[in-house]
Amino acid sequence: MVNVHSRTGGKAYAYALDRLRELGVPLGATYPLQDPSRLVETVDSAARSGHDLIIIGGGDGSVSSVVDCLAHRDVPLALLPLGTANDFARTMHIPDDLDGACQTILGSHIVDVDLGLCGDNYYVNRASVGIGAEVAQAMSPRLKRYVGPLAYPVATAKAFFKHRPFGAKLTFPDGDHEDREFDKLLQVSVANGRYFGGGQLAASDSGIDDNALDITVIRQGNLRQLADVVRGLKTGKSSDQVEHIRTRAVRIDTEGELPINIDGEVVSSTPQAFEVARNALHVVVPRTWADGEAPE
Repeated sequence: MVNVHSRTGGKAYAYALDRLRELGVPLGATYPLQDPSRLVETVDSAARSGHDLIIIGGGDGSVSSVVDCLAHRDVPLALLPLGTANDFARTMHIPDDLDGACQTILGSHIVDVDLGLCGDNYYVNRASVGIGAEVAQAMSPRLKRYVGPLAYPVATAKAFFKHRPFGAKLTFPDGDHEDREFDKLLQVSVANGRYFGGGQLAASDSGIDDNALDITVIRQGNLRQLADVVRGLKTGKSSDQVEHIRTRAVRIDTEGELPINIDGEVVSSTPQAFEVARNALHVVVPRTWADGEAPE
């Protein structure tokens, strides 16, 4: 299933179809979707029809939108990375070239990974309150189409100059941490996967199969401080502006209702509860992922 109206979808669909058939992968049905809003219903229908593998061509937003259909079901997901950031593919070691991704599907190595749960919305990478949600709102389809990977820094710059610092209270229903209150924040994020935002690290030792969520609290700062924060998120290096908390469940309350960005789409708002859904998704990955080591 590929959105053929996306920036690279049409060519990718045709190439993947031919390559998978050359490799001998049996395809029960194929869907060159003209309307991306039909992706979720198409996946759900295919899973209900008894297909034993769903292949999605898309990015993090496409994956996040369909995991609600596939969570806790015995239908594995395979991915052709066609998005702007492809953080889920990076976490799962799935090659970013189509031939490599097709070879991965042929290998049929399936692992179980966790999902994050924001209210009743499952996600793969990260949910965030603050500038992350504002970046998502600034990321128009037209911007992605014309500038590709540069869409993230462009949208981030636009969001930064509009951002207003906010306060938040974090409570932990499992009692593994004391309740925390923060003010003058840039962002609070709750990561399930290892990567988000085009290769930023949730934490230096984070993983998508560790039965935990990685919370990152970023305090508002000047441009120099925030540049250090961005560099630190790429390398896992600590910063005075950043605090990390690891837990299985958290509730976030803010001063006033704020939007929540879930894997690039604003689909919820505060106050909200988050938890980890253990081994909720089956994914086709290269055998290198099974070594238990975090990807470089």
